[in-house]
Amino acid sequence: MDKNSIIGLSLIGFLIIGYMLYTQPSQQELNAMKASRDSIAKVEELQNRALTESRTLTIPDSNIVAVDSTSPEAEKNRLGDFSEAANGLEQLLTLENNLLKITISSKGGKIKNVQLKDYKTSAGQPLNLLSSDSSIFNLSFAAQNRIINTDELYFAAAGTTGSSKIVTMKLNAGSNRYIEYVYSLPDNSYLLNFHINVVGMEDMIASNASFLNLDWKDEAISQEHSIENERAASTIYYRFSDEEVDHIAETKSEKINLKTKVKWIAFKQQFFSSVLIADNSFESPVVETYSDPTSKTVVKKMSAALSLPYDRKHVETFGMRFYFGPNHYQTLKKIDDLNLEKLIPLGWGIFGAVNRYLVIPTFNFLDSFNLNYGIIILLLTILVRIILLPLTYGSFKSQAKMKVLQPEMAEINEKHKDDAMKKQQEVMALYKKAGVNPLGGCIPGLLQMPILIAMFRFFPSSIELRQQGFLWASDLSTYDSILNLPFHIPFYGSHVSLFTLLMTVSTLIYTKMNMQMTAAANPQMKWMMYLMPILFLGFFNNYSSGLSYYYFLSNMFGFGQQYLFKAFIDENKIHAQIQENKKKPIKKSGFQQRMEQMAKNRGIQPPRGKK
Repeated sequence: MDKNSIIGLSLIGFLIIGYMLYTQPSQQELNAMKASRDSIAKVEELQNRALTESRTLTIPDSNIVAVDSTSPEAEKNRLGDFSEAANGLEQLLTLENNLLKITISSKGGKIKNVQLKDYKTSAGQPLNLLSSDSSIFNLSFAAQNRIINTDELYFAAAGTTGSSKIVTMKLNAGSNRYIEYVYSLPDNSYLLNFHINVVGMEDMIASNASFLNLDWKDEAISQEHSIENERAASTIYYRFSDEEVDHIAETKSEKINLKTKVKWIAFKQQFFSSVLIADNSFESPVVETYSDPTSKTVVKKMSAALSLPYDRKHVETFGMRFYFGPNHYQTLKKIDDLNLEKLIPLGWGIFGAVNRYLVIPTFNFLDSFNLNYGIIILLLTILVRIILLPLTYGSFKSQAKMKVLQPEMAEINEKHKDDAMKKQQEVMALYKKAGVNPLGGCIPGLLQMPILIAMFRFFPSSIELRQQGFLWASDLSTYDSILNLPFHIPFYGSHVSLFTLLMTVSTLIYTKMNMQMTAAANPQMKWMMYLMPILFLGFFNNYSSGLSYYYFLSNMFGFGQQYLFKAFIDENKIHAQIQENKKKPIKKSGFQQRMEQMAKNRGIQPPRGKK
């Protein structure tokens, strides 16, 4: 890195910090937001309590809820032929396989709860991906000059728990007229089949209605140790019909009208996702995310307003599937070429390619031996270092050559300290005579960057590291804490991550060793070289401990490689070789020879030093 690059990176770092400070809400704004939220929550609590006390009676030792009916005439006027479904018994039916336990309610005919059997929350509780308290699934349409919302109506429930595992929810609207939800759960699958059947409704639904509206909403509840990390990784993803996958930025609360056909929509959390997949497509959905940074339980609110095409046939079926499961690369990739694996942010371009074709296969191969994940990261580091060994050796050798030339470069700097152009020309002439490439130490480092950045995306997204301990770290997917502070340090946090400290200290030592090997380590730039690791200390303190552990190991192996290289590289021999190179005539390229010949033919003398 030259002076301009270091200054540029430093300025970018300062701009990011400045932007975070500028956009951070003041304490008064936070207090006002909290007061408003508490007030709204109190009103909602009082309303729900009054409604529950007036209309609901719970039968002991049962999952049946009896609800008093309001005036039949009023319900008939409000709901027309659907009025008989306004009141009823809430019945809960369960679909279950070895991976999922799904509870379906006759109230709204919707999924009430989804439990992932193989996973627990950070507190050790059952992991429920959806719950009735946080989700809405509502089909709405205009019928008989009324707006019907299925979420508030009672379906007739039926189900089988044998090998077929099917639950049927039917919303009756008279003789041979109904809306039916059919759920079926295969064995050993995170996919739940879901069909909506609309039967005999062509004369009831408004004649100008060409779509039925499906509203799906969920409040993602915190499942992990750090809600901040969850919030930074949670958003809505969607795949267009042309197979392009896009998403709302994780840092934004935003509403987007997609205005085209969409194959699937995913409410993606840090390690788990709920995905609604159309057999055909959804028409022009509107998706929205909202995040309250002061909430300690709700990670993010997500919603999707979907349109189902309605052709006014006597029987119409809308086929869909739900995916409720982990953001695991191989699991998602196996699902019918739907590009669901893109829910995992592995990085764009070459960084994603490195993860897909190098890091993940290597990690999975090591994982097949059932080793502790700390050992797997250690072995992965060794393999990566072996792969990069030729580049690292070339970089070190080039740095050794530059170190040998430092005395002569110092003389040139002193001789032409008032003439920058002349100094640059003399330095380049020295490089050319000595046969040294000034970029020889930088290019290998740049070629290593895709792997370093790929690892930066891989470890925080790897569900394999979730709740996997190593040494003092109880969970390699989040930060390790050896000390909880009684106060909060800006840009650092309220805990001390030992892996991050080890990574930072080793990076500073590694930086010092490299500066001793290069001519770029002039005194006025040294503090900038040390600044970057310190700036990253606060960022990595709240990040995946597995990533900090990997970078720490990489630095340690880097130290070992440098000592090994020193044993094989003799600077005296390099100096002697450079002096021999300087005695040789400079070999001109064919292009340079042609240019000089053209100059001679025109009677123009070649530039000084080019004879």
